[in-house]
Amino acid sequence: MSSELDNQQKGKNKRNNIIVIALSVVLIAVVVMFLLQRRDHTIILNEIKAEKDSIHFELLQIATSYDSLTTENDTINEALYVAQAKVKDLLIEVEQTKKVSYSKISGYQQQVTTLRGIMRDFVVQIDSLNARNEQLMVENREVKEQYKEVEQKNEQLNKEKQNLQQNLKRAAMLEARQLLAEPVNNKSKTTKFAKRTEKIRTYLVLGQNATAKRGPKKIYARIMRPDQLLMVKSENDVFQFEDLKIQYSAMREVVYEGKDLPLTVWWDNSNEPQLMPGTYTINLFADGNEIGETTFTIK
Repeated sequence: MSSELDNQQKGKNKRNNIIVIALSVVLIAVVVMFLLQRRDHTIILNEIKAEKDSIHFELLQIATSYDSLTTENDTINEALYVAQAKVKDLLIEVEQTKKVSYSKISGYQQQVTTLRGIMRDFVVQIDSLNARNEQLMVENREVKEQYKEVEQKNEQLNKEKQNLQQNLKRAAMLEARQLLAEPVNNKSKTTKFAKRTEKIRTYLVLGQNATAKRGPKKIYARIMRPDQLLMVKSENDVFQFEDLKIQYSAMREVVYEGKDLPLTVWWDNSNEPQLMPGTYTINLFADGNEIGETTFTIK
């Protein structure tokens, strides 16, 4: 009887030992699985954090790149402003998000890819626009240089034209030759005395000139007394000289045909006060130019 009880007790202890061992194995397995899951969870969290940090860094780079983009095109500037706002909003969202998942990270990555693509499009547009603007500036400089060259050529041509016109004008000017002014008495004889002088006769020859304009010509004489007063018949007796209307003493109208033309201009002093003694100066004008000068002296 005692032997049976011992055998039963041994069997019971053996079963208990087996149960303990089995439970121990199960516990160890559970602990191992827990540790493995915890390790995997930590790895996943670290990977997600690394992805988040990477996305944050990329967004900072994109934001910096947007800040460096400059253009004077208003349309592109408006689009840049909108894109920059989207980058900043996403950057704030990433910074403030504490709990993230693979799906969240995937969504951020897609947005970053889109924003990077938009930025590249802006870079291409701005580079193209800047290249075009640079080309236009080069073309503008070339046009300005060409315009300056044309202006210089035109200025040179105008100077040459003015010189030519002045030369032609000088060439076309009439010239008085053989000038001789004489006081004459009432018998048309030359006199040397002021009290006997009835007229002043100014003789000249309009020289031959093939370039001078032909036709009627008015020859004006201005007679200056010894006291430097101009002898005039009427204050209305004026002619154009340069930019002024000036008075004349006597005038003679002739027809000039381009050949030597002798003529005389008279001053009648019979109804005027007696001439004073001294030297008189006669200046002759035609076509708005002074063509000669001479003097005479009376006692």
